[in-house]
Parts: sequence; C-alpha cells; structure tokens
Amino acid sequence: MSILPADSILPAEATTARRVGWGFISLYAFAYTGTWLALLTPMLVTIALRVRQLAPEHGAQSLSLILAIGAACAMLAGPVFGRLSDNTTSRFGMRRPWMAGGVVSGFCALLLIATANSMAMILVGWCLAQLAFNAVLASIVPLLADQVPPEQRGTVSGVLGICMPIGQLAGTFLVQAVAHSMLLAFMLPASIGLFSVLLLVATLRDRKLQSKPAVRQPLREVLASFRFDPLAHPDFSWAWLSRFLLGVGCSCINTFQPFYLIDNLGRTATEMPLLIFQSMLVQSTLVVVFSVGSGKLSDLLGRRKAFVFLGAFAYAVGLWIIAGAHSYATFLAGIVLTGIGQGAYYAVDLALITEVLPDQQRHAAKDLGILNIANALPQVIAPAIGATILSLAGGDYGSLYLVGGAITFISACAILPVRSVR
Repeated sequence: MSILPADSILPAEATTARRVGWGFISLYAFAYTGTWLALLTPMLVTIALRVRQLAPEHGAQSLSLILAIGAACAMLAGPVFGRLSDNTTSRFGMRRPWMAGGVVSGFCALLLIATANSMAMILVGWCLAQLAFNAVLASIVPLLADQVPPEQRGTVSGVLGICMPIGQLAGTFLVQAVAHSMLLAFMLPASIGLFSVLLLVATLRDRKLQSKPAVRQPLREVLASFRFDPLAHPDFSWAWLSRFLLGVGCSCINTFQPFYLIDNLGRTATEMPLLIFQSMLVQSTLVVVFSVGSGKLSDLLGRRKAFVFLGAFAYAVGLWIIAGAHSYATFLAGIVLTGIGQGAYYAVDLALITEVLPDQQRHAAKDLGILNIANALPQVIAPAIGATILSLAGGDYGSLYLVGGAITFISACAILPVRSVR
C-alpha cells in the first residue's frame, strides 16, 4: 500500500451506477452500527464508570477533560484519515485498509482503558480509540458516495441514520447486562464492532486508485490541501454549520443527562443505568422509525431540505420541553421529540451533504472528514459552554436546555440558504 499526494493520483475506477441491493446495505449498516457501538458506549457509560472507580472525588472534572481531549483527537482525525483514504493506492482498495487497521487499533485501545490503573492511561487509551475509530468512520461513510447511486442515497442514508441510536441503545443494554465485569463492559461492544467492520471489509468491492510514481509533496502543500473556502462552496458550508449547531444541542443531552436527572429531578446515582437506558430506548425507537421513513420519503419526493429543517426544529422543541420538566415522564416527552427530530434530520442530512460535496470524485472522504469536525467539535466545546451557562444560571439545568434548544433552532434555519438541493 502507498499513500500518494493528490496531484499524483489518476482517476479511480469508475463507481458503479447500479442500484445496490439489501445484502450490501445490511452489511454496510451492520458495520456502521458496530463502529458506533464500540465508540459511543465508552463515551456514554463505561469511561464515566471507570473514572469513578479511579477518582471518585473528582470524577466529573476528570471525565470532562478526558472526553474533551478525546473529541479534539476525533476532530483532527476525520479530515486527516479521510485524505489518506482518498489518496491510498492498494490492491485491497481505498477504504478497506483504513477500516481494518482502524477497528483493530480501536479494539486494542479500549482494552487499554479497561485495564488501566491510572487516569493518564485512560486518557491515552481514549485518545487512541478516538483516532482509530474515526479512521474507520472516515473510510466507511464515503462508501455512500462511492457505492450508492444518487437516487438511492436517501433510502440508504435513512438506514444509516438508525445505526448510531441502535449502537447507543445496544451499548447501554450490554453494559447493564454485564455490570459485574468492567472488562466485559468495554470489550463486548468492542468485539461486536471488530467483527462487524471486518465482515464488511471481507465482502466489500472497494474502489481502487490507479497510480503513477508518487511525487514527494512538501508538508506545506499537504497542510494546504486541508484548507476549505466557505465562500467558494456555500451550500456545503451551510450544511456544515447546520450539522455543527445540531451537534451542540445533542451534546446537552449526551453530556449532562446524568447530572440533570440527579440535580433537577432528584433521582439517585444508582438509578442512572436504568433511567438512561429507558430514555435511550425511547429515543432510539423513534430515531429508527423516522430515519427509515424520512429517508425513503425524501427519495420519493426528491426533497431534502424540508426534512432536515423539520428534524432540527423538532429537536429544539424537545430540548425546550426538557428545560421545563419537573418529572421523569415530562423529560421522556421531550426525549420523544428529540428522537423524532434526530431521526428525520440525520437520515436525510447525510444524503443532502453527499450532493453538495465540493469534490465528490477525488476528495469525498477528505470533505466528509471536514464534515466530521462538525460532529466532533461540539464534544470539545459543549462541556465548556454548558459549564459556563450553568455557572451563570446558578446550576439551573433548565437554562442550559433552553439555550441548547435555541442553538438547535438556529441549526434548522441554517439549512434554508442551501440552493443546489431542494
């Protein structure tokens, strides 16, 4: 395998224009779900439990630091591994080497966290896990543009839209089922992720680059290749901004849900695994239903923007309901709307984005890696934004969710200026 600079790459083998079958879609969705299962389970549950074991007195601060630094690694990894994937020449293809290498490395990184005896080891392990699994994501997401014709992308994107919530739900369920063993809580999701990705790697007919002898490229030119001009590609820029703002709103739930349930609703720490699993079950079920339905309907109508706008708007209303909740039942009512919104938004937004990529043929993975910054950056800044809001509001989580809802509403509005997609 070799990695060539962009100007030494000849066109890749032509992407098939044939419709993909449910065999490919099923393997693709299974691998995508497995990746999120392995990556999100530590983020949602197991790293917090591991940190609490080692530093019970400073758990919240340590957890915020570890997750923020890990998210920074994820933010950098997306475009870097995306570019490497775009420019990789190998008899195994463009994407497969990074998918296989990333998932094996991520498995080892989670094993390091599971057996760590210090906070430093957890931090190192989580940074390595973020780098590894984002290498997988940077090579697996572009398969939507590589392998799927435009007229099927809404449907396939809708199927992919259910993968993250299923991964979240499965992860919280598995951790609850093996709560007696921290090692199993980490490695069981990691093992499923490893198997699912390697299964796709073994069956994928990957694109291959035809290459001529590589020309050495100065580091300055390599770094310049990551530069992105928002004015030159306004539709992609608006789509990026919308995804970023929605990510900030989503982080309000993902980051602060345990503390909200304890401090605002008066629930106990021992209730957290069950309460979080129940909320994930409600949200994930609705995400699944509305992802598949919205993606298919988007293809039939030939429209994307309306689904993305309404999805973000529904999520904003859900956050506003949570802001005023005084019971767990009202909290779940807000979760219902966030599930509907998340399903509609992510199912169609990914299809929309593949249609506004600056260079779909040569740099799809790199550009989708830039998009991944919109997913990772909120994880870096949301804890700081949330802590600031809570400090100014005297610890009132209602104020946090009000602001989160406002940010998510702006996310809905940010998709309206897109012109090249209906």
